[in-house]
Amino acid sequence: MNDWLKICPLDDIPRLGAKVVRSGLGDIAVFRNAADEVFALRDQCPHQGGPLSQGIVFDRRVACPMHGLTLHLDSGEAQAPDEGCTHRYRVRVDKGVVFLNLG
Repeated sequence: MNDWLKICPLDDIPRLGAKVVRSGLGDIAVFRNAADEVFALRDQCPHQGGPLSQGIVFDRRVACPMHGLTLHLDSGEAQAPDEGCTHRYRVRVDKGVVFLNLG
């Protein structure tokens, strides 16, 4: 349990939005989709470095606000025909509280 960092209550992350967590590894975007699934990615688009936390969340994907590159929230991989990926972090919700694993 020591690898898990308590982030916030689930309700503090807007539906179809994100919350930025600052860490020694850089900024991490914690996303919440319409189905209340939670995902965490490095908050940097692999193409132009745009802040993914400011992108448009839909289904299980996010579109970069700078140029529209779409990434899968569950893997960090770009949606074809685009290429690239960003680091994905493990995240979980326990009793309405979001936890992030930086390991």
